[in-house]
Amino acid sequence: MRVLIIGHGKMGQAIEKLAQSRGHEIVGIIDDLSAVKLNDFNGSKADVAIEFTQPEAAVNNIVHCLKNGIPIISGTTGWLDQFNEVEQACAEYNGTFLYASNFSLGVNLFFK
Repeated sequence: MRVLIIGHGKMGQAIEKLAQSRGHEIVGIIDDLSAVKLNDFNGSKADVAIEFTQPEAAVNNIVHCLKNGIPIISGTTGWLDQFNEVEQACAEYNGTFLYASNFSLGVNLFFK
């Protein structure tokens, strides 16, 4: 699978290592210094985007991916006041989007 990583902090670095160890190709890493490079990616270049950034960047990153045919997973918190905008973009572009505030197995078992 061709993976685009958006956000290269601790979580992005961990995802990069895990994805590579499982044989996935990292097609791009977008961080604060290379955010403009996100415009270089669309669904023909990435099978999925995994986004762990900051609340002020998350919505633009998510909408960009939806608009450009890249299914996206986001673990960024603090932007849910704009969830309707993301939901509308997902419907408008027939996109694929998964969000969770925590991807830890233990926490999700606790939630259940």
